[in-house]
Amino acid sequence: MIALIQRVRSAWVETGQERIADIGPGLLAFIGVEKADQPAQAHKLLQRLINYRIFADEEGRMNRSLQDTGGQLLLVPQFTLVADTRKGTRPGFSRGADPETGRRLFDELLAGARAALPEAGRVQSGHFGADMQVGLINDGPVTFHLQQ
Repeated sequence: MIALIQRVRSAWVETGQERIADIGPGLLAFIGVEKADQPAQAHKLLQRLINYRIFADEEGRMNRSLQDTGGQLLLVPQFTLVADTRKGTRPGFSRGADPETGRRLFDELLAGARAALPEAGRVQSGHFGADMQVGLINDGPVTFHLQQ
């Protein structure tokens, strides 16, 4: 599994004219599921997401996690993260999980996040397979690529 994470001041997801998710300070995580991924990768990625230390401590150093700060988490499924872009002028998607597997593992990641961060509204998500518009105010900017 792949996550492209951004530390944000706010982020939101819309489908059509409807805003389906909206968070304040925290993490926006775009999630890609690869063909060989299993539930173990979803669990490991979740642990990294909530414990990855990219928030400032009292001295301004990246030393605090989402868990430490009480920030929110917005998970957005994004199959294009698994694209093979090493050659040519068109991405290849042969490394990506089939839609059923991708949805199942994304849903497991989302359920795990909601269990780990149980406060109401703390974890939100986009819709798997939907055409989404994502907006954000990046904090930093701070962006990292995580892979499990």
